[in-house]
Amino acid sequence: MRIGLLAEGGYPYVSGEAGLWCDRLVRGLEQHEFDVYALSRSERQEAEGWVPLPPQVGRVRTGSLWEDVDDGIVHGRRTRRRFAECYGELAAALCATAPGQPSESSAKESRSESSLEADRFASALYGLAELAREEGGLPAALRSETAVRALERACRAPGAHRSARQARVPDLLTVAARLERALRPLSFDWYEDDDLGSVDLCHAASGGTAALPGLLARHFCDIPLLVTEYGVRLRTHYLTEPDSSPAIRSLLAAFHGRLTAETYRRAAMITPGNSHARRWQERCGADRVKLRTVPPGMDAAPFAEAGESPEHGDPQTLVWVGRVEPAKDLVSLLHAFAEIRRAEPGARLRIVGAPRGPEGAAYLAHCKGLAAQLFPDEADGPHAVGRNPVSFEETGGPELPSRADAYASGALVVLSSVVEGFPAGLVEAMFCGRATVSTDVGAVVEAIGGTGLVVPPRNPRALAEACVALLRDRERRERLGAAARARALELFTVEQNVTAFHGIYLEILSRTPVRRVVLDDTGEPLPFAVPAEAHVPGRWSDSTARVAARGGPQTIGGGSQAVGGGLQAVGGGPGAVRRGSGPGWAQDAPVRATAPASAPASASATKGAVR
Repeated sequence: MRIGLLAEGGYPYVSGEAGLWCDRLVRGLEQHEFDVYALSRSERQEAEGWVPLPPQVGRVRTGSLWEDVDDGIVHGRRTRRRFAECYGELAAALCATAPGQPSESSAKESRSESSLEADRFASALYGLAELAREEGGLPAALRSETAVRALERACRAPGAHRSARQARVPDLLTVAARLERALRPLSFDWYEDDDLGSVDLCHAASGGTAALPGLLARHFCDIPLLVTEYGVRLRTHYLTEPDSSPAIRSLLAAFHGRLTAETYRRAAMITPGNSHARRWQERCGADRVKLRTVPPGMDAAPFAEAGESPEHGDPQTLVWVGRVEPAKDLVSLLHAFAEIRRAEPGARLRIVGAPRGPEGAAYLAHCKGLAAQLFPDEADGPHAVGRNPVSFEETGGPELPSRADAYASGALVVLSSVVEGFPAGLVEAMFCGRATVSTDVGAVVEAIGGTGLVVPPRNPRALAEACVALLRDRERRERLGAAARARALELFTVEQNVTAFHGIYLEILSRTPVRRVVLDDTGEPLPFAVPAEAHVPGRWSDSTARVAARGGPQTIGGGSQAVGGGLQAVGGGPGAVRRGSGPGWAQDAPVRATAPASAPASASATKGAVR
């Protein structure tokens, strides 16, 4: 099959987020073809280039989200009127009560109002997309005075949210500029039958703007959309830009909330990486029958030697590995280690990691100063293993050539974070067969299962007591480490992740009508390749999904079809398309198909790079 992989600031760029996961997915599914549609976030990212691409990547198209675009398009009066109407509806939906906020009306009325606002937002969004497709790009229009005035009218309208009513002209200019960047995929020329419309499935590597091309491909070409979120983009937005004004935060949060809800509503399936992300998605409007938990795959090979070695490092050494930043709460770890030293005077702590940016460098300097204060009698010279009970190190040197060597150097691995998504470093320690002591944040408990000790965050005493308990019990450490390695190899390897997505791809396509002509080897249309039901309007597949949920077989189009598992023969005759629907990771819930979307219109032009 042919997959359209959608990424924002990630694959195939060298410095992209989630780029490694995308690369492993593409290389692991070499039986499929991939077209990559990438959104870049900075000039530096584009200048650093791409990672080497495997042969199954047939095309790469890129679009910029960082540069100012002057498309030079001058729209006529009728087009400007259509734009003002659509953008005004979009702005009105953003200024209304945002999803999840309390309302004075009853619960039933509140749900009805929320549904109406969601439909209003979707209608405005697709109206802008159709306008861009018919008349040309919209970057200039989205930054125009018309857009700013529409935002102002919506903010001043009766019933607008209180924070929106506080918006001033600088706030409105900032919001209009940010919305233009977020909506820039509307103006791309990706949505034709020979481009993104030619793929079998769109797979968005994250939510937010990255999933917007998938929404438009579904709207224009009826391509099913799969959304994978290992970090919920909406949650990330809530945690950023605390210094912005309340009006800016409110309007942008409303936009991202509406876009996220529309993405979840239109997606054929959503794959969170853990239950923590899953709860966020359900709270943001995702239908739980569409959710399928797929843990991120990690390469276990670099940690095999450490995990299989009978040696277990220095029995008195604790190891922390990660990126040095305030969210890791190394301050609590240092205070906990002071208590550990009082109970176990021979204990040592190795902090292995590098800071990122000025904030990380300042935090590292603060932690080094705190360590010198907590252990003044032992701060003999620079921080180094053997001289001071606390050492600050980085991998790549003779002492610790790799992260695996860092984990193997101690008997116990500690995680002290106050904020965490999926704890990749903790899983690496599990691959190495190390017992762990962690704070109860993010998906930590889900990752380690019962193979480590978990304590509350920001509680140095509890952290110290758990570490002392394991330092004094070697047999327990070895038992927990062996169980941790077995769990990691069973759940968190690249092979498990790739196998899960292969099954999900087949499952989605098995429930998606084939909408294009299938040709044989001679170039002639293949008879009976498309089942007749593919062209019947209406929600004919709902009954299919309900029967599939009960495990019942059915016959569609003359062929035998067991939906929800096993092999399928869709349609009858020699052109039958056989597919399999492999098992997923969590609840095996059916996904309902919807009626065909609107027909495509004419094309528009935008910047793109084709490989």
